[in-house]
Amino acid sequence: MPVKVSVVVPVYNPGPYIEDCIASVLRQSLPRDEYEVIFVNDGSSDGTPARLDALAAEHPHIHVIHQEPSGWSGKPRNVGIEASKGEFVMFVDNDDFLGDEALERMYDYGVENEADLIIGKMAGKGRPVPVELFRHNHPRATVENAPLMDSLTPHKMLRRSFLDRIGLRFPEGRRRLEDHVFVAEAYLRASNISVLGDYVCYYHLKRDDASNAGFQRFDPVGYFANLREALDVVERYTEPGHRRDLMFRRWLRSEMGERLRGKRFLKLPDDYRRELFDEIHKVIAERMGPSVFALLEPAHRVVTELAGAGRYEDVLALAEWEASIGPSTALESITWDGGALKVDFTAEYSADGAPKTYPADTAVVPLDGPPETVADAVARLERGTAARFAKANVDLMMRERETHAQFFQPVEITRETLPVESEPGRVRLVVRATATVDPATAASGTPLPAGLWDAFVRLTIGGWTREYRLFPVSREPFPAMPSPGVVGGRRVLPYWTVKDNFALDVDMASKRLGFGAFEPQDFTVAGDRLHAVLPFHVAGDVKASVRLTGPKPATEVLEVPATLSPAEGGGAVLDAPLPVRSLQEGRWRLALCLVADAPEPRFFTLPLVVRNSPEGLKVAKPGPKKPGAAAPKPAAKPKPRPSAARRLARKLPLPVRRALVRVLGRGKPARQEGK
Repeated sequence: MPVKVSVVVPVYNPGPYIEDCIASVLRQSLPRDEYEVIFVNDGSSDGTPARLDALAAEHPHIHVIHQEPSGWSGKPRNVGIEASKGEFVMFVDNDDFLGDEALERMYDYGVENEADLIIGKMAGKGRPVPVELFRHNHPRATVENAPLMDSLTPHKMLRRSFLDRIGLRFPEGRRRLEDHVFVAEAYLRASNISVLGDYVCYYHLKRDDASNAGFQRFDPVGYFANLREALDVVERYTEPGHRRDLMFRRWLRSEMGERLRGKRFLKLPDDYRRELFDEIHKVIAERMGPSVFALLEPAHRVVTELAGAGRYEDVLALAEWEASIGPSTALESITWDGGALKVDFTAEYSADGAPKTYPADTAVVPLDGPPETVADAVARLERGTAARFAKANVDLMMRERETHAQFFQPVEITRETLPVESEPGRVRLVVRATATVDPATAASGTPLPAGLWDAFVRLTIGGWTREYRLFPVSREPFPAMPSPGVVGGRRVLPYWTVKDNFALDVDMASKRLGFGAFEPQDFTVAGDRLHAVLPFHVAGDVKASVRLTGPKPATEVLEVPATLSPAEGGGAVLDAPLPVRSLQEGRWRLALCLVADAPEPRFFTLPLVVRNSPEGLKVAKPGPKKPGAAAPKPAAKPKPRPSAARRLARKLPLPVRRALVRVLGRGKPARQEGK
């Protein structure tokens, strides 16, 4: 069978962090005779070489190449390309991992769209990943019609014949931004680029020891010399104009402007901060023209124009002013609307803990070079932000706590300009939003997988874009939290975390969190049917099931279909037939499964039994414990934060943590552990 995909993994002293990567390539849905994995060991001195050799001996589709240390990832990736036999090559770092269906989905999507390059959706845990790029699928993406430049890391799938036809390989040696040079050329020379945004293909992780290469402090002189090589690639394959400016804007905004802003700039040591500024100033002065500055949002434009003019003290003063600015949110209500949750909230920016204000007069002022003073810079930034408020946006994203896979939810917004009585001529810029979270479609059109899902707001106003948790407008009183729901084939529990943030528990919750907290008086038996009104939200009829366990010693087990239907005034009506003729005489214990066709049906024991006798079925209370039986353990007291054992468990490889979360990931009636 021809090899469809070759996965190339450069390896250098990953220690236990490689285990998630190994597990993920072994779990791929693509048949093993249709892909290969090439680990290129770049002179590791830990136990990894032996681990990989043993792995290759066990799995024929896994290969290991050992070489002397080269100092960076470029050479081992190139060695992997030369050894690959696949139609496509996929690059993976040794401390990251793939989604289970990543190779199959990316390959099929690339073939369908005749793409030379396929970018799969990424999730970042402790590491930034593109967000806007994966808002939806882009079958034919370009620099002009999609934010491709947000993704310059090498974790992509490329057609091997394309790499060979244009002779594209990674720069080698100990250097920075080799991936920028490689990816920028690939973007400009590929016949088609496809972006798969509806499935998380790549999980980009920050190691607990923070030893990922991208987290090490760099030498500014060498770093920006390498960045110039990426700019050279763009100039080589483009003409002066909008396309080139769009690509240059990315480096001006992210690699230069963002490094000079707010707390990020202020926290650097003085000597390093000055050295960094000097190198950024040189690149801006040498390579960036007015047409690139014109593409920036106000906050980025002001700081980069000051840097281009070499005004270090003004950039530092602007950073001190900007450090006080942050996002502010107000969760106002959460309610069930059919099978979806409606989440109402407002969002704006604040300064020193108070709502940020802006000039009401947004008349456009012609820009003729950098601002003359810091006060002029602030005024220009604020006025430009207010003038562009019509483009302000806010999103609600649901993010899975363990893997950080996240998905945009539909949001309707209105933008409000509110006068400030205490500051004549000033206004607040507030975005009011209603998000719809439908558990049946919330994961890019598919049901939310089981897990703990945290709500994050992403607010963009002017040049400020921040992500932050969604919490109430005030701590007391809290907005009413809706009841647990049985919707979209899932058990969904809305709850407050211990830090008062809004989250969803999907198919994880126990009775301590609202599911299975049944009372005997809730249930009645009439003839051969079981009835109850339960404290759950259902949008329509839901297929459930009841399990009956017979008297000992035979302990026969029967399951019967049941239905949950909306009750007048709220709640769910349970209706289930009881097979009287099939029940032997004696006491039968009952358990309820709220979602009968769930992948892993879960039954909750009901606090009643039914006794079958010649007179018919009667409800009885559960019998007392046998003499000598241990007394039931008291319920554990809720803890305000994760235990030491749970914090230790977080350091284990992800496959182990996923197993542990079923045991440790529990909560408490009104709150659940989590951030």
